[in-house]
Amino acid sequence: MNSRPNIPLSNLRAVVIFIVVAFHSELPYLASQPPGPFPFDVAPYRWIAFPILDPERWFGFDLFCAWQDVSLMSLMFFLAGLFTPASLSRKGSLPYLSERWWRIGLPFLLAVGVLSPIAYFASYRTTATDPSVAAFWQHWMALPMWPAGPAWFLWQLFVLGALAAGLHALAPQRVQAIGRLAGIFNDRPLAFCIGLIALSILAYIPLAMVFTPWDWTSLGPFSVQLSRPLHYIIYFFAAFAIGSHGIDRGVLRADGPLARHWLAWLAAAVASLAIWGGLTSLTLPDWNASPLTYRLAAALAFPAACAAGALSLLAICLRLMRTRYRVLDSLSAHAYNIYLLHYVFVVWLQYALLGAGLVAIEKAALVFVGALALSWAVSAGLMRLAALFSGLTGKHAIADQLR
Repeated sequence: MNSRPNIPLSNLRAVVIFIVVAFHSELPYLASQPPGPFPFDVAPYRWIAFPILDPERWFGFDLFCAWQDVSLMSLMFFLAGLFTPASLSRKGSLPYLSERWWRIGLPFLLAVGVLSPIAYFASYRTTATDPSVAAFWQHWMALPMWPAGPAWFLWQLFVLGALAAGLHALAPQRVQAIGRLAGIFNDRPLAFCIGLIALSILAYIPLAMVFTPWDWTSLGPFSVQLSRPLHYIIYFFAAFAIGSHGIDRGVLRADGPLARHWLAWLAAAVASLAIWGGLTSLTLPDWNASPLTYRLAAALAFPAACAAGALSLLAICLRLMRTRYRVLDSLSAHAYNIYLLHYVFVVWLQYALLGAGLVAIEKAALVFVGALALSWAVSAGLMRLAALFSGLTGKHAIADQLR
């Protein structure tokens, strides 16, 4: 497999972390949320998703966040699956799993055990009668779950990586077979999209109809959105198939029809999102009380909007982001650490700006710039310390894991 860096996909990694920080920065300012903060001790604990709610709102943030909620996490699972075959080929299954533990499993525990409580302490203070650390810890320990924040993505990614490693070790012929299957779509991105939508329909709609598209459940720190686990598996292994075939010669090659027709894919993404949004609005505010036909139509619209949104961003980067830029290279290199760190800065900056005399756009911009800059700077500092420690000890594992 080709091990040369893929510049458009490296740039896409930078774009994705940019969007992730922007998404979380805008959540307090959504016009669709209630006027006041959610009580800390009252189910369904919606403060986990919306730690801070600010009086200032702007509907434009609702549109942006709805678009990202539809496709962003699916794209992140897709990108993870895309590069997994190359990692397995270089390292083998057992070394790959060991590396995954150090890179994903251990950081998940750190994020859950340390970073998540620090971030949510700000949320607790918005409704607390006793805002002390001791009182917060007492309320935190009384919760029926241990909120993980954005780190929920990591444990699911670790499980999918373990499944891929098992497939690579126990059924290498199957890996080759799915790689050959992906080759059918080299010049047929529309057929690939239709196939992805069809599989997603089978994976998503039954769960969405039973559990609603929005509900989550948790077992300790392990959270899952009940409508989407099978959907995310589809995206991970669809990309795994492309990676097994070869990224640079498959449907995602930079000179392929997906990249050439990026404008059409963007138009499809906007149109499908509008359809999903219109149909979903018919099911609000109570999904279960809505007519069955409305719920089914909204559920059917999601897979198409998700696939078009993810593939449009891939197409845009493949076509328009073929050049290396120092800023994007740095952001891409630090993207994983920023993902781990940014939420603490996001939530506390949102909390600090609650009483500021600014409009929603100004507050969101300050939160975004501050959180991105701080988490980026901390990541750079940690990597320098790790490199220094590795140089002194002759061990490079710690520095490698922070990249």
